[in-house]
Amino acid sequence: MIETDLGLTVHARPDWVKCGRCAELVYGKRFTRDLRVCPDCGDHARLTARQRLDQLLDPGSETPLTAGPNLHDPLGFVDSRPYAERLAEARAATGMDEAVLGARGTIRDRPVVVAAMDFRFLGGSLGCAEGALVTEAANESLRTRTPLLLVTASGGARMQEGVLSLMQMAKTAHALAKLDEAGVLVLSLITDPTYGGVAASFATLADVILIEPGARLGFAGPRVIEHTIGERLPTGFQTAEFLLEHGMVDAIAPRPALRATIRHFLDLGEPRGAHRPEQARTDPGAATPAPPGPAVNGPAVNGTAANGTAVNGGPDGGDQWEAVRLARHPARPTTLDYAGRLLDDFHELHGDRIGADCPAVVGGIGRLDGLPVMLIGHQKGGDNLAERQHRKFGMATPAGFRKAARLMRLAAKLGLPVITLVDTPGANPGPDAERDGQAVAIAENLRLMARLSTPIVTVITGEGGSGGALALAVADRVLIGEHGVYSVISPEGCAAILWKDSAAAPAAAAALRMRPRELLRLGVVDRIVPEPPGGAHTDPGKAAALLRAALIPVVAELRALDKPRLLRERGDRFRSFGVAPDARAEGSAS
Repeated sequence: MIETDLGLTVHARPDWVKCGRCAELVYGKRFTRDLRVCPDCGDHARLTARQRLDQLLDPGSETPLTAGPNLHDPLGFVDSRPYAERLAEARAATGMDEAVLGARGTIRDRPVVVAAMDFRFLGGSLGCAEGALVTEAANESLRTRTPLLLVTASGGARMQEGVLSLMQMAKTAHALAKLDEAGVLVLSLITDPTYGGVAASFATLADVILIEPGARLGFAGPRVIEHTIGERLPTGFQTAEFLLEHGMVDAIAPRPALRATIRHFLDLGEPRGAHRPEQARTDPGAATPAPPGPAVNGPAVNGTAANGTAVNGGPDGGDQWEAVRLARHPARPTTLDYAGRLLDDFHELHGDRIGADCPAVVGGIGRLDGLPVMLIGHQKGGDNLAERQHRKFGMATPAGFRKAARLMRLAAKLGLPVITLVDTPGANPGPDAERDGQAVAIAENLRLMARLSTPIVTVITGEGGSGGALALAVADRVLIGEHGVYSVISPEGCAAILWKDSAAAPAAAAALRMRPRELLRLGVVDRIVPEPPGGAHTDPGKAAALLRAALIPVVAELRALDKPRLLRERGDRFRSFGVAPDARAEGSAS
């Protein structure tokens, strides 16, 4: 017998396959005729992206979509093997350039734009190329006012592309926000498995979420949750049936009825006078990425502090692991510490208005140099262990992200700039958080911030960990403290997955390029804010004064922009992440 990369076993007789769930032998031709659904147990075997498009689209209707040039190894990442080797191997094994296929076509004569993921390609992970193709599919839908169908299968963001892979979550959320504003229908089909950064971005931002029987969807994977709580999860946790019961999806869609089900929604979502796929590209330059804006002048630009001293993004000597340890120092100032020192007349606001008030996220209104602003941030709890436990170590639950979203909407209504302070290991990985829709809560914040009609400034004050950080960091300007870090995954998590040894965390920290100077080079942050000697925790008052001096001119600059320009430049910022420099130049020229 031969194990395949789709979870099946090919029997010694090539006409037969063994079901991955019930182990019954199925005649190969029947298995194909039944759309690779086991006739005995109903298991839906994984499909390649190519098989998925062949099953969904009408024969002869497909027109491929492509995105422009993208960065494929932006960090020069090496673990036990160079990432470039892994990428070449995946391309050779799958015959694909990336983990997504995009196409225009029809389903039962109704036009649709499809982006389908392939789990065989590095676990369907979301990298720069994948983010670009999903974004291009959304842009095609917007240009032609054609419904968009997203078929997901992914383990999450691609660690080897570091924080730029994290930015793809914001990039795709921005593209879907534009479809919301234009009234274009978005459908998603969740297939097994869909986790991490894909679950917490475009997969759950659709108007209608369909899911195949037995498919799993969540932000944190089962092993992460079980490791966190030290016990086994109940049978069926995060499966389609569990998600339907808990209100996270609209319907379970068996594969044989899938085309009819999708056609039903396409009928509802096609506006009168909509262009057919063959009429696409009426505005070819509309979605061409523009280059990010120049770094903001201020207390620290391009790694140089206002006093002329070098800001090296970490401790002297460039020790990456020591930089992580310093960013996590328990005595670093918290959001409430900064609120008391940055703002006058600060009043904290509580609750998500649904039924909870997550203590890991705090926010309220105060005055920065006389100007009313909305301050929102993670609250780790300082150096008191009991307080840190109460604050969940700054790891927000869905209620925390919903509270932040409520305060951002209030800020937009009142015309207040939003300042977010980020300091978190990541989103809360507990089973209750998953049950309450952690992935959806993060994704909703990404979409909200992408189009919020008021200036947003984010400061990474300590540790910027994964989607839990990004959910408060889709901003017009991103600043980072001299001893802050920002990454798609913790060094320990990256080491455990890629090195198979959590003790390799220091090597993972170096490979992930988490420190401010490297983030500045990648364009992910705009400014490095200097800290007192030894770090912000050595003199919180001085740290707050330095941050205040950095924030005031940035907020003033953004307030001077009219709303269309503010939103356009914010969109340009996130569209540019992961795009090759030549493509940025072309976008700028157009």
